[in-house]
Amino acid sequence: MYDLKQLTEQTHKISELSRVLSYLIQDRLICDTEITCHLFFEYVEKVTAHMDLGEQVFYKDLLKQKDQQMVNLASNFLNGASEIKRVFKQYLRKWCNHKQTSLKIKDHAVFIQDTEDMFDMVLKRIQDEHERLYPTLRSIWGLDKAA
Repeated sequence: MYDLKQLTEQTHKISELSRVLSYLIQDRLICDTEITCHLFFEYVEKVTAHMDLGEQVFYKDLLKQKDQQMVNLASNFLNGASEIKRVFKQYLRKWCNHKQTSLKIKDHAVFIQDTEDMFDMVLKRIQDEHERLYPTLRSIWGLDKAA
């Protein structure tokens, strides 16, 4: 069993970074700063780690359940995770230089739109986890009363 408090803190950090970055990227000159790039790659690292943890640990618990609704929930989250990873990977290929930990922004307006879309996708996923996944895990782990 994993600490849902830790997961909540992790998603809070992802949400916080997306809000800060959303603000910073509006100014073209700030996009190219070392600080913005550092925060951006911290965001990428946290999202990737969060998605991997879900796939490796939480969905397995749900897939082992006898309740078909829980199995379906796990399958839906796994499919969603695969799609988010695919979109996230495309986004990173288009806008990031991982070797130099820098952004490669040719069209600032398109970068802002793509980034906002990506942030929205991740934030919707986090909200869905908080509303559907975590309550189910609490139930499986017998944490209903602690919630």
